[in-house]
Amino acid sequence: MGKNSDNYDADLLRLQTLLVETQHWTIDQNRRTVIVFEGRDSAGKDGAIKRITEHASPRQTRIVALPKPTERETSQWYFQRYVAHLPANGETVLFNRSWYNRAGVEPVMGFCTPAQHVQFLSDAPLFERMLTDDGVILIKLWLDITREEQGRRLVERTGDPLKRFKVSPLDAEAQDRWEDYSAARDRMLDETNHDHAPWTVIATDDKKTARLNIIRHILRSIGGPGAAADAPDDDVVFLAAHAKGRLAP
Repeated sequence: MGKNSDNYDADLLRLQTLLVETQHWTIDQNRRTVIVFEGRDSAGKDGAIKRITEHASPRQTRIVALPKPTERETSQWYFQRYVAHLPANGETVLFNRSWYNRAGVEPVMGFCTPAQHVQFLSDAPLFERMLTDDGVILIKLWLDITREEQGRRLVERTGDPLKRFKVSPLDAEAQDRWEDYSAARDRMLDETNHDHAPWTVIATDDKKTARLNIIRHILRSIGGPGAAADAPDDDVVFLAAHAKGRLAP
């Protein structure tokens, strides 16, 4: 277990209180915040988002988890359906998977062409530059997990009736195509990690430790009252630029 686990409940409450204070500040300052959650299946995106939004302003907070694109949407500019969900002044939007589907599941599963994959990797930094140049706070998180822990969670998920909606036909592919997903992840982090929109990696084998450190990173990235948050554990949270040898192979 991570070093924060013994005091998890108290630490979580303290960080959630700081999240509320920070969001009040972002609303008052008309800040627009986008948090992108990416990662392998079962890496803990849902659980982290739940803790972040548990006490957030319901009117100023949105969780976006888009379904498979419609036939019409597949004929649009790729980023178009995501643009519709971007925040207005004072809003925070959390993408539970995002435009980065085209850097992971789509090329691995053959849902896009190699040319579309290459075009996306070229376009994503430009798209994100437009967002940040316009003042959007963009936080990109890759939740990393080991193959063994993912396998354990996937098995646990299938046997839990309360996790029925987490079970996906793609779950089996997560393990069978592990190496392909690793290669797609590495290429994505390499080609879309830029100063204006850097990737931050979170080691998530310990769920509770990961959640606390995700919140710490988000708070310090937003600033305002969040700047008072403890620094994230650098054994759990690290920039993609420093990820070599630290990602699950």
